[in-house]
Amino acid sequence: MSVCSVLIYGLIGLILYCLHLMKKRLNYWQSRGIACEEPHFIFGNLHGIRKTRSFNDVWTHYYQKFKGTGPFAGFYWFQKPAVFVLDTTLAKNILIKDFAKFTDRGFYSNEKDDPLTGQLFLLDGHKWRRMRNKLSPTFTSGKMKFMFPTVVKVGEEFINVFGGMVNKSAVIEVKELLARFTMDVIGTCAFGIDCCSLRDPKAEIYIMGKRSLTDTRHGSIGIAFVSSFPELAQKLGMKQTPTHIEEFFMRIVRETVDHRERNNIRRNDFMDMLIDMKNNKLLKSEDGEHMSNLTIEELTAQAFVFFAAGFETSSTTMGFALFELAQNQDIQEKLRTEVRNVFSKYNDQFSYECMKDMHYLDQVISETLRLYTVLPVLNRKSLEDYVVPDNPKYVIKKGTPILIPAGAIHRDEKYYPNPNQFNPDNFSPDKVKERDTVEWLPFGDGPRNCIGMRFGQMQSRIGLAYLLRDFRFSVCKETIIPMKYDKKSFLISSEGGIYLKVEKI
Repeated sequence: MSVCSVLIYGLIGLILYCLHLMKKRLNYWQSRGIACEEPHFIFGNLHGIRKTRSFNDVWTHYYQKFKGTGPFAGFYWFQKPAVFVLDTTLAKNILIKDFAKFTDRGFYSNEKDDPLTGQLFLLDGHKWRRMRNKLSPTFTSGKMKFMFPTVVKVGEEFINVFGGMVNKSAVIEVKELLARFTMDVIGTCAFGIDCCSLRDPKAEIYIMGKRSLTDTRHGSIGIAFVSSFPELAQKLGMKQTPTHIEEFFMRIVRETVDHRERNNIRRNDFMDMLIDMKNNKLLKSEDGEHMSNLTIEELTAQAFVFFAAGFETSSTTMGFALFELAQNQDIQEKLRTEVRNVFSKYNDQFSYECMKDMHYLDQVISETLRLYTVLPVLNRKSLEDYVVPDNPKYVIKKGTPILIPAGAIHRDEKYYPNPNQFNPDNFSPDKVKERDTVEWLPFGDGPRNCIGMRFGQMQSRIGLAYLLRDFRFSVCKETIIPMKYDKKSFLISSEGGIYLKVEKI
């Protein structure tokens, strides 16, 4: 037999062996008697994603189909067997009670070759714990008070621009304007840049910021490979961040840091805190242990995640809140009365204490996040074999990805009566006191909850308070009801703009 023939037979054998392994992986849950859907050969249970189905469609469908069958259902995350949590008791064990066994999210991170993936959200293990300890002191209520005047200043500019647009047209597309508002807030606090996107929608940071949420480096097959084999992808030095996004954010952070250090500029914002960490200041963990300083790459990655998480999530939440308030005029009037009364109480001075006094506004935002959970699924990975308490048949093997469908849980009638109805009374003090914390998960729960939760809530409160004080919102013929969702986004986002009728009060 010739060498050529040997090589051909060897290659065929290797291909057949790989196909056998893939078939075995895609029979993982069936062979264990765990409920699941038959997977697609390449995309697992994510077939049709970003084309005919949104990510949230997948999570909601799967939850509705399998809830009640057990503490979890089997799921295939592309080629990888994963756990799809159906029971809030198990969710609580994973997020809080047994957190030490589930600290990792299991996402791809390769800060050596792809520095922007060295962000807190993507890091795991010791790297995550080290970075979380460094960043936690920057998100206290005290630090929020420092940044509050900066956000209010942008809020005042926002209302001026918004009023000018209302003078020109009674119908406003609010989604775009809210995105420009949060862009200016995040640009100022995270990068120390006066973005001016409220006045100039073609501002470079606004354009690049939007592209950072939509542009990808790989197609569907590449994304499936990295998601299914993250360790191999890391060894191959694969990058996820598009080159133009990496170069842009690395450049503006270097320029900002250099400008502030050369001119001794302090702005009491997030960038100041990161620069202090780069220069080995403020670096003590909660137990008083000194930590190493941030590199410029680590600094940029944290600024980038603060930007990405705060820009889209808050603007989306405010947009959906206005969408619901426009359809529920009684709730809108009740909220407006509170906002105006509180402003009057503080002599129309929008202070941090003034904002904290708007309790019904908090209920409206919480209910919006329930109905429109921006991050509709929470990801974890098991660090060891885990037998679900009182369910010996259900075993989560070490290294298994875990999906907790927060958005689907939020629309379960078991936890919220009339779950598809917008009702801020779901978050009255008495109702919140009665409810288990894992029944409301827009920011996650436990030690790995969203570190920027306070900041996100703060900018949403400021934006909505200013808008509802001065404007009334209602539906119009351009308003799309029911809401249609963007199929390409991992987050919850409307498919197009949110058009509302607006009148100045």
